[in-house]
Amino acid sequence: MVQWVYERAKKAKLIRDVLVATDDKRVMSAVERFGGKAVMTSSSHRSGTDRIAEAAGSLNADVIVNVQGDEPLIEPEMIDEAIKPLLAESSLLISTLKTKIANEEELKDPNVVKVVTDREGFALYFSRYPIPYERERSQKSEVRSQKKNIHYKHIGLYIYRRDFLLQFAKMKPTPLEDAEKLEQLRVLENGYKIKVVETKYNSIGVDTKEDLEKVRKLFTNP
Repeated sequence: MVQWVYERAKKAKLIRDVLVATDDKRVMSAVERFGGKAVMTSSSHRSGTDRIAEAAGSLNADVIVNVQGDEPLIEPEMIDEAIKPLLAESSLLISTLKTKIANEEELKDPNVVKVVTDREGFALYFSRYPIPYERERSQKSEVRSQKKNIHYKHIGLYIYRRDFLLQFAKMKPTPLEDAEKLEQLRVLENGYKIKVVETKYNSIGVDTKEDLEKVRKLFTNP
C-alpha cells in the first residue's frame, strides 16, 4: 500500500520530491526495496502530523504535502488541486480537500470525517457526526436529497506552509480535537483558517479491515 501511494504521489505535477516518514525499519526497508526515499523519525510522536513536522524540519521547502500512507485511491490530480491555493495566495497556511458524500453509508460512518465550509471555502468545522443536521429531513428516507448536496466528506490530504507546520506541531491538543479525535480541529480552535478545495475525486482511507476489502474490490472490479 505504501508503494502504491508513493508512486501515485510522484505523478502529481506540482510535487518536487516524495519522502516516506516512518519510525519502523521494516517500512523503511520496504520503501528502499522499491527504489523510494524514506526518513526515520522518532517513535514517540502522537500523530502523523508530528512525524511529518520532524521530517520537514530538515527540508528546504516552503510547502509541505502530507499524503497519508493509508490513502491508496489518492489521485495525483487531487494533490495538485490542494496545492494550488497556497501557490496562488501567499497568506494561506494550510489547505485540504472535500468531496460530495455519495451515499447514506458514508454519511453515517464515523470513520468518514465530514466538513462544513463558509462561502469562501474555509472550514467551519470537521466532525465524525453527519453535519449539517437536516432537521426537516424525513426520518424514513434512506437516501439523502441529491439536490441539496450539503454533505461533504473530508479527504485527509493536507498542504502546509513549512513554518506553520512546525508551529502547529508544537501546539497543545485542544478540547474539540480530543472529543472528535481530529487534529485539524486544533488549527481551527487556535484561530487559524483551513482552505478546503472541492474535488470531483473520491478516496477511501484504509482505517479498518472492511475499508481494505472495499479498496481491494475497487481494484478488482473498477
